[in-house]
Amino acid sequence: MGAVPLCSGNHVASADNDNISYTDIMETKKNPIILIGYRGTGKTTIARKIAGQLAIPVKDSDAEIECRAGKTIAEIFGQDGEAVFRDLEESVIAEILHSGERLVMATGGGAVLRSSTRELLRRSGTVFWLTATPATLLHRISGDIHSKTMRPNLTPLPMMEEIASVLEKRIPLYQSTAHQTVCTESATPDEIAQWIIDHAEPPFCV
Repeated sequence: MGAVPLCSGNHVASADNDNISYTDIMETKKNPIILIGYRGTGKTTIARKIAGQLAIPVKDSDAEIECRAGKTIAEIFGQDGEAVFRDLEESVIAEILHSGERLVMATGGGAVLRSSTRELLRRSGTVFWLTATPATLLHRISGDIHSKTMRPNLTPLPMMEEIASVLEKRIPLYQSTAHQTVCTESATPDEIAQWIIDHAEPPFCV
C-alpha cells in the first residue's frame, strides 16, 4: 500500500498543494470554505466552529442528502446503491455551492470520488483537506455512535484495514482537489478553525 501522509508535530501542519492555483477558483467575492477528508477527520465539528466564529451559514452535504432522501446514508447505500447516493451527493453539493452565499461546507468522505464533483469543489471555493493518521481515525470513528450506525461500511474488511485500504485509493483524489492540507491530529478544533479562517481566499475580515 502507498504511504499515508502523516501529520507532523503537535500543531496544525499544512502546505499549499502545488498542482492547483488559487486562480483556478471562480472569480467571486463569496468563495466558500470547503472541507474535505476521510470520515473522522472532524469536518462537521470544524465547519461549525468556523461558521460560529464568522457568523456565516454552515452546510453539511451528508446531512442535506439524508434530509432530502428521508433516509440515512447507510439506508441509501443499502436500498438504492452507491450510484444513487453519488448522484444525490453531486446534486446537493452543486446546489449548496451555487447558492451565492459565502459559507462553510463539510463534505462526505467520498465526495471526491467523481471527477465532476472534484472539479466543482476546487473551482468553487478554498478547499481544505483535513487529515489524521489511520490509528486516530479508527479511534474517532469507533467512539462516534452516529458514524457507526448511520454510515455504511465501505468494505468487508476489519475497520483498521478498511481505513488503510480506502485511504490509499482516495489520497490522490484529496490531494488533487485541495488547495490546503490541514493536520487534525493534535490541534484543537478551535485552533484548526482559526487556521483555516486565516488561510481562506479571499480573506475574511473579522
